[in-house]
Amino acid sequence: MAVEEEGLRVFQSVRIKIGEAKNLPTYPGPNKMRDCYCTVNLDQEEVFRTKIVEKSLCPFYGEDFYCEIPRTFRHLSFYIFDRDVFRRDSIIGKVAIQKEDLQKYHNRDTWFQLQHVDADSEVQGKVHLELRLSEVITDTGVVCHKLATRVLECQGLPIVNGQCDPYATVTLAGPSRSEAKKTKVKKKTNNPHFDEVFYFEVTRPSSYNKKSHFDIEDVDEVDKMEIRVDLWNASNLKFGDEFLGELRLPLKFLRQSSSYEAWYFLQPRDNGNKSLKPDDLGSLRLNVVYTEDHVFSSDYYSPLRDILLKSADVEPVSASAAHILGEVCREKQEAAIPLVRLFLHYGRIVPFISAIANAEVKRTQDPNTIFRGNSLTSKCIDETMKLAGMHYLQVTLKPIIDEICQVHKPCEIDPVKLKDGENLENNRENLRQYVDRIFTVITKSGVSCPTVMCDIFFSLRESAAKRFQGDLDVRYTAVSSFIFLRFFAPAILSPNLFQLTPHHPDPQTSRTLTLISKTIQTLGSLSKSKSANFKESYMATFYDYFNEQKYADAVKNVSNACGCSKNPAVLLKLMFMIKRAQGRKRFGMKNFKKRWFRLTNHEFTYQKSKGDHPLCSIPIENILAVERLEEESFKMKNMFQVIQPERRVLYIQANNCVEAKDWIDILTKVSQCNKKRLTVYHPSAYLNGHWLCCKATADNTPGCTPCTGGLPANIQLDIDGDRETERIYSLFNLYMPKLEKMQEACGSKSVYDGPEEEEYSTFIIDDPKETYKTLKLIIEGVGTLEQEHAQYKRDKFKKTKYGSQEHPIGDKSFQTYIRQQSEISAHSI
Repeated sequence: MAVEEEGLRVFQSVRIKIGEAKNLPTYPGPNKMRDCYCTVNLDQEEVFRTKIVEKSLCPFYGEDFYCEIPRTFRHLSFYIFDRDVFRRDSIIGKVAIQKEDLQKYHNRDTWFQLQHVDADSEVQGKVHLELRLSEVITDTGVVCHKLATRVLECQGLPIVNGQCDPYATVTLAGPSRSEAKKTKVKKKTNNPHFDEVFYFEVTRPSSYNKKSHFDIEDVDEVDKMEIRVDLWNASNLKFGDEFLGELRLPLKFLRQSSSYEAWYFLQPRDNGNKSLKPDDLGSLRLNVVYTEDHVFSSDYYSPLRDILLKSADVEPVSASAAHILGEVCREKQEAAIPLVRLFLHYGRIVPFISAIANAEVKRTQDPNTIFRGNSLTSKCIDETMKLAGMHYLQVTLKPIIDEICQVHKPCEIDPVKLKDGENLENNRENLRQYVDRIFTVITKSGVSCPTVMCDIFFSLRESAAKRFQGDLDVRYTAVSSFIFLRFFAPAILSPNLFQLTPHHPDPQTSRTLTLISKTIQTLGSLSKSKSANFKESYMATFYDYFNEQKYADAVKNVSNACGCSKNPAVLLKLMFMIKRAQGRKRFGMKNFKKRWFRLTNHEFTYQKSKGDHPLCSIPIENILAVERLEEESFKMKNMFQVIQPERRVLYIQANNCVEAKDWIDILTKVSQCNKKRLTVYHPSAYLNGHWLCCKATADNTPGCTPCTGGLPANIQLDIDGDRETERIYSLFNLYMPKLEKMQEACGSKSVYDGPEEEEYSTFIIDDPKETYKTLKLIIEGVGTLEQEHAQYKRDKFKKTKYGSQEHPIGDKSFQTYIRQQSEISAHSI
C-alpha cells in the first residue's frame, strides 16, 4: 500500500529475521524454565507472532517475517512473552527501535538488550492542539490573562485489550497551582475527534499596562507554568483507566506568539527515574531490513530499467547490470528480491535466470555441488518459486498439512523424546505413512507445476547435462535440489510462512513436520549414501523404509515432468472418451466414437483400444488452445475442444464434468510452452456453413472469445515495476563505493591483464571492457535519479511545516532531516 505524496508514491516494508533470545530471567517456580514466544509490533500493534519455544531460558526461533507497512509508525517493537500453565501471557521485556534508527542496524545480526515494559512507557499516536493566550479586560477595567486550550483530535492511539474509548485531561500546572479539566469519552475509536475548548486563568488581575502584558511577578509565574494534555482509555475494569500518552508544553513559548496550533507526538510519562539494570532481562538477536521507497512516475526510471532488462542478452552475463547488482550487494537475496519481481513483471525472468544459471554451471567443478550455494542464481530461483509457486504448494500440500495439524498423530521417533505411553513402532508407522503420502503427492504433482518454474527447470537441466556429460543423474539433481530441498521441504517445515496454515503449528505438530521435512529433503537429494545425510542414528534407521529404487525413480520422473514437451516422455493421463471425427478423410461421416486417449508431455493420441496403434497423434507443440465447448453445439454435455494449426479442431466428450475439467487443465498445462498459442477461440462449433457462436461463415475466421488458458491467476502478480526499479536504484546507491571499486578492478585487469589484485578478487569479472561499460551506465543512471530525489527533498523541505499533521512536533526523523538540509545549505553558501 503506497502513501501518495505530491509527485510520488511512498512504500514502506520490513523484512525481519528473529534469531534467538538468551539469558531470560528464570521463572519463579520449581522448574525455572519458561515457554516463550516473540511478537513483532508496529508501535503497539501486533503484526506477527513466532512459535512458542517450551522450557527454555535461551529460546531459538529462527523465523523470518516480511510485511508491507501501510501506515506511519514511530517504533518497530519486539516483545518476549511467557505463557504459563494457565495459558496466560506475561511480558518479560521488549526491544523498541525508533524508525529513524532502523538504518543503523540494516541487514546485520544485532543483539538487543530487553527493556522493562510498563504502562507509562507504552505510547503511540499524536494529538492536534490549538493554544491561545489573550488579555481580558474586566468590567472594572483591570486586566487578566486567559489561556484557551482547544483539543481538536487524536490519531493512531493504541487499542488496549481490543478496544479504545479515549478521553483527554488538560491541566494547567505551576509551582503553586494545578487545575485540570476533562473532555468527553469517545467510544470505540482510536482516532477521536474532540474539538473541545478549555479556558484557564493564567495571571491574576492587575492594573492595565500598555508596555507589557504582565507585571514583573506575572512574567516569572508564566515562565514556570506548563499546559499538560494526558490521553486515557476509559476502562470498565476496577484497576482504573489506562494511560495512553501525554504532552507537556511550557507556556513561555507563547510569549512570542499569543496563538499557536500544531500536531504533537504523544510522549511516555516520566517513570520517576526508576533505576533498572539494563541487562537483567536477557537479550534478543534480530536482523532487520527496513526499506522506504519514494517512487516517481515511470519515465524517470526508463534509462536504469532498460539497462537491467537487457541483462539476459549481455555477453558475458557477468557484465550485465543485474549480475553486477548481485556482486555488490552484501547478501545475494537483497538483490534477488527486486530483480525477480522486475523480470517477472516484464516477462523476462526465464531468459535472465537461464543466462545466470548457465554461467554458474560453467564455473562449477563438481556436479554434486551444483546450485547448492547461496548464489544469485539459487536466490533468484528461490524467490521465483515463492512468487509463482504459491498456488502449486496449496493444491499439492495443503490437504495433508491440514490433516497433520488437526489429527495430532504421535510421530516422535527419537527414543529419548518419547512421551509416556507412546510406542516407538507405532510412531514410526505413523510417520512413514505421512512421508509416503506427501512424497507421492509431490512426485505426482509435476503437471501442476507453474509454467514459469517448468521453463526455468528445463533450462537448468539442459545446462547441467551439457556441462557434466559423464554424470547421468545431474540432469535430475539440478531440478530436484530446487523442487525438494528449496521448495517443498521448507514449506513442510514452516507451513505458516507459505500460507499453508494461518498460524505456526503447535510444538508436537511442528516436530512431526520437521521429521517429515528432513526425510523428504533426503529423498529428493538422489545422493549415493543417503543415510550419511543424517546426524541422528534414529533418522538413519527410519530412512531404511525408503531405501528402494522406486523412490529414486519417482524423483527423476517429477524432475522430468516439471518442464515443457522437450523433456523425456512422461505418461500423464489415460482414459476412454468419446470424440467426433475430425473429417481428415475427404468423404466420410463426422460421427462420434469411443476411443482410448493417451497423453504424455510429448503427444496427445487416441486409438480404438488399449495397446492398439494410434489412429491419430497430435504433437504437444501443435495444441494451440484447449477450451470448453458450448452444449448447444452438439446437444451434449461435458465437451471440450483441442484446437490445432489451420483451425483444425478435435471435439471430445469426457465422462463427467470433473473429468472434463481435469483434461482441459492438464492439456492446457502441457501446451503452455507453445509459442503460437491462440489468444481467441470460438466457444461453439462450425456447423452447416457457419460458426454457431458469432455466425461468421468462413471456417478460418479468427475466434470471437478470449482464451481462458495461459498463466494461472496466481502468477498474474501484482508487481509495481517502477517500485522495483526504485528499490534497485536504492541498492546501487547504497553500494556505490563497491561499484566504484569494481570499476577500478576493470581498469586494472584490462590494463595490466595480470594476476588479480587481492582487493578486487571478490568480484566476478569475465570481460573487463564490457563490465566497465555497464558500470559507467549504471553510475550515470543512479546519479541522475539521485539528483531527482535530492531536488524533490529540497522542494518538499521548502513547503513542509514542522508541526503539521505529516510531521508532528517530536518527529525526530524530520528534525534530523531539517538539520541535514541546514548543513547542506550552509555548505553550499
